[in-house]
Amino acid sequence: MNKSWKSYNTGPFFDELITDAGKPRVAARRAVNLLQKLSRDEMEARRNAAELAIRDMGISFTIYSEGQNIDRAWPFDIIPRVIGGRDWSRVSQGLAQRTRALNAFIDDIYNKQRILKDGIVPAEIVLDSGNYKPQCAGISPRFGAWAHVCGTDLVRDKDGKFYVLEDNLRVPSGVSYMLENREITKRVLPELFENYSIQPVDDYPAQLYRTLASLSPRERKRPCIVVLTPGIYNSAYFEHSFLARGMGAELVEGSDLFVDDNDVLYMRTVDGPERVDVVYRRIDDDFLDPEAFDANSILGVPGIMRAWKKGNVAIANAPGAGVADDKVVYAFVPDMIRYYLKEEPSIASVKTYLCMIEKERDYVLANLDKLVVKPANESGGYGLMVGPHSTAKQRKTFARLIEENPRNYIAQPTLSLSTAPTYCGNTVEPRHLDLRPFILSGKDTWVTPGGLTRVAMVKGSLVVNSSQGGGSKDTWIVEGSK
Repeated sequence: MNKSWKSYNTGPFFDELITDAGKPRVAARRAVNLLQKLSRDEMEARRNAAELAIRDMGISFTIYSEGQNIDRAWPFDIIPRVIGGRDWSRVSQGLAQRTRALNAFIDDIYNKQRILKDGIVPAEIVLDSGNYKPQCAGISPRFGAWAHVCGTDLVRDKDGKFYVLEDNLRVPSGVSYMLENREITKRVLPELFENYSIQPVDDYPAQLYRTLASLSPRERKRPCIVVLTPGIYNSAYFEHSFLARGMGAELVEGSDLFVDDNDVLYMRTVDGPERVDVVYRRIDDDFLDPEAFDANSILGVPGIMRAWKKGNVAIANAPGAGVADDKVVYAFVPDMIRYYLKEEPSIASVKTYLCMIEKERDYVLANLDKLVVKPANESGGYGLMVGPHSTAKQRKTFARLIEENPRNYIAQPTLSLSTAPTYCGNTVEPRHLDLRPFILSGKDTWVTPGGLTRVAMVKGSLVVNSSQGGGSKDTWIVEGSK
């Protein structure tokens, strides 16, 4: 493998492990030195061991294709991503700051709406959004926390700085894969952990439990917490069951719960009804309660919104939190930080053009070949166009979509996403990646040390989503390093 590493070329991008001079970065030095010593056969054996571990552990994800649900083994790359602890400390502080501002914004929107009255955020952007739920008006959850679990997508540009690409505040997924990535790496490269001070991630279920328990309306040593799943056919069902098991919570579907005449939520058990204190819901708002939202939903729990409004149960993430999970609203988060916290943003956001503003729309339409165009509320890498990789036909289609519904589209510069060495075939090559840390908000705020690194396995591609062919890496935060 030495030859593969020696010919490794970072190109014009910031590489997470290797400097422009071809040397390992300080935080990654021990890992790179060990990996360089492994022969091709040894690397292949380690990759085969990882694939076997993934099958044995039952780690899978579901993609939707042509009306079918297809289970696939989790795509994993054995070379870890390494970030210095001091670098991460600054990022972690910035993520906590951003989440505090987002929670303050959501609480304000469903109550006094000061930020709209003061003209910081245009009212029509928020109140006309499908993510604004008038059913939540007048509610202020405990600690003012609405987005109890936030998954914020970060990227590094060629300047080596982290930027926030988007916030995921409704039902963010991926944390179970972050934990499993670490377990797989420990199995197949155990010697890498011998001389490193790597911050652990395996306490996430305990941290999540503490966050959820702090929301309980009843003072109990061990409140009743349930994980509400749409069922086994959901693409994130593996994660739902993984986290329920890790917390010692019950995994339930809507039919397992009911609300009584006193607006109290109960779980059906073999020993009779048991009162539920906290629901960690993995169901979208529209399907959560057929009384309050979609009357045809069979996934949710009739009356759960009544129980929540009465303060008889906590729901995480709170209904309505998605009002801040909008790529148009994203553009105003730096202003929210200044408005609510009286601070400057610690992490920069990616420059964003709002197609609803005529001047910015004109710029986007004139530069479609240079920009990434995204719909305001899609996720999973669907519905976007990467300008430099697009065809004339695609650009023409997106120009029409933007002109027909400008509120639904934003555009951002095509970033030079950072790369990391990735084992492709039987060689080590650079691949682009992003990072999704998870921020927990309840009585306290806690940020995962690292997060879920997603990798664009196709050479030159910037699309990292697993549903679009992306893979994943273990992410290390190494103490005492930049």
